[in-house]
Amino acid sequence: MPLPEPPLLIITDRRQAALPLPDLADALFARGARWLSLRDKDLEEGERAALARLLVARARPWSAVVTLHGDPALALAVGAAGAHLPDGGDMARARALLGPGALIGASAHDGAGVARAAALGADYATLSPIFASASKPGYGPLIGVGGLASVVSESRLPIVALGGVESAAALVQCRKAGAAGAAVMGLAMRDPLAVAALLSAASLG
Repeated sequence: MPLPEPPLLIITDRRQAALPLPDLADALFARGARWLSLRDKDLEEGERAALARLLVARARPWSAVVTLHGDPALALAVGAAGAHLPDGGDMARARALLGPGALIGASAHDGAGVARAAALGADYATLSPIFASASKPGYGPLIGVGGLASVVSESRLPIVALGGVESAAALVQCRKAGAAGAAVMGLAMRDPLAVAALLSAASLG
């Protein structure tokens, strides 16, 4: 399945969110976001499922895509468009549950992780951390724009740049390095108004 357009993946973190997540999702979709993934994996399963259903409902009028970090079975139950798995996650099970039309991605932190995701049949891989991230200080080693370009050159799998991509300039650098898109969490949670510039940058081919 191709990446949503514009290819900006917004990952939730309710602890940083300026608004309750369903209301924040409305604000993001109104500004042009079309891809949101519910992370917040510390929530109790029933509470997380209820929140996911709300987000899916808020996305529907905008024809936006909501995916779920983690459990593909829960993604299926709430009507999400797909799932995002950890490095080495059970891609075959996710695909069997969600079907060929689902958007299924995997996390990667180097070229080997991207290769694993491709071999397992992922639609895309996030590659992180590209830059230093306020959400995960000290997380690394940093891949950088040069490292991103190197990994992209060795893989046909769409790569979504993740980690510290919190300005249009940083996102443009990632797109010029060959990334198919980018992912953002903290900035989008704190200031949905700031996402407009990122969405424009994400659209640059």
